[in-house]
Amino acid sequence: MKICHLITRMIIGGAQENTLYSCQGQIENGHEVILTTGPTTGPEGKLLDKQKVPGLKVDIIPELVRELNPMTDLKAYFVLKKYFKENQFDVVHTHASKAGIIGRAAAWAAGIPAVIHTVHGPAFHRYEKAWKNKIYIAAEKFAANRCHKIVCVADAMTKQFLDAGISKPAMYRTVYSGMNLEDYLNLQRESELRKELGIPEDAILIGKIARLFELKGHEFIIKAAKKVISENPKVHFLFVGDGLLKEELTAEITKHGLSNHFHMPGLIPPYDVPKYVDIMDIVCHLSLREGLPRAVVQGLAAEKPVVAYNLDGAPEVVFDDKTGYICPPETVKEVEDALLKLVNSKKLRDELGKNGRELVKSKFAWQKMVEDLEDVYAKVLN
Repeated sequence: MKICHLITRMIIGGAQENTLYSCQGQIENGHEVILTTGPTTGPEGKLLDKQKVPGLKVDIIPELVRELNPMTDLKAYFVLKKYFKENQFDVVHTHASKAGIIGRAAAWAAGIPAVIHTVHGPAFHRYEKAWKNKIYIAAEKFAANRCHKIVCVADAMTKQFLDAGISKPAMYRTVYSGMNLEDYLNLQRESELRKELGIPEDAILIGKIARLFELKGHEFIIKAAKKVISENPKVHFLFVGDGLLKEELTAEITKHGLSNHFHMPGLIPPYDVPKYVDIMDIVCHLSLREGLPRAVVQGLAAEKPVVAYNLDGAPEVVFDDKTGYICPPETVKEVEDALLKLVNSKKLRDELGKNGRELVKSKFAWQKMVEDLEDVYAKVLN
């Protein structure tokens, strides 16, 4: 097959890693694959500078930008329609909201035999303004009529789309977001990294890997940290990532007098993520808007129990007293209680971590994702 993967930008993020592993697997399976993307800008870094895929051709479409701009977006539609016709792809696979709306419309108009879209997380959600949600839902309904299949990275995404009246159940298929789990299944604690970060070797480390961005939930961890640290001064927190809220979060940590217990190393390349997960004892991922958080799956694969909010795909892998604890969204007390329960019992951490590894190690391998996606393509083309 000749396959095009279309995404707005290739920052260091979950949707982008998913897309790149899809490209890699399909190239290894003998397909011709082109990754088509807009310009990559912002403090989140450039994934293609950090992670190379041999044999992958990358095309940049300057008109495909993240910001909403009717004139630029219309130009992007016509540029992509011409591009798809000229390249005669068998499959155009779009990712995320912006590229998904414009890309599906252009691919459909170009007569592409298989137009596929992956929902990594809906643009509409409970924390968005009502008028914006109406626009996003209308756009998704429009685009759903211009593709053959919608792939969701968690069952929760399918439910959210169906509840919004977007297409019919037969349109959807869940394909869990694939990742390289081998690096998490074969970890050995690197005490040197703790030293480099100024974290005591005997500290109980609670970590989160995510962009320092709105709706990622860092502020709830900071609120819960005060009580957790007061009850057990050995607890330290690690925020891995960079973003627009760095100064704001740093100021909040300082205001609460917690600076000596928080560590923020900034942006790291994807291949270093396992090392950072390795030195954690607990993963706390309180995102308010996510598909199925890769950091949660990676933490479980590394035998780390997880505390998360009961939102989106997290409840599909985080189970109370089995792989971690799931808390009501935006709560702090429940997060404090869950963290303290884990902080105070290494035996419990070990037990829940082992259960988590067993749960995710076969479901989330990137090779399985590639296999499932090719099955989707084949059924559409047949």
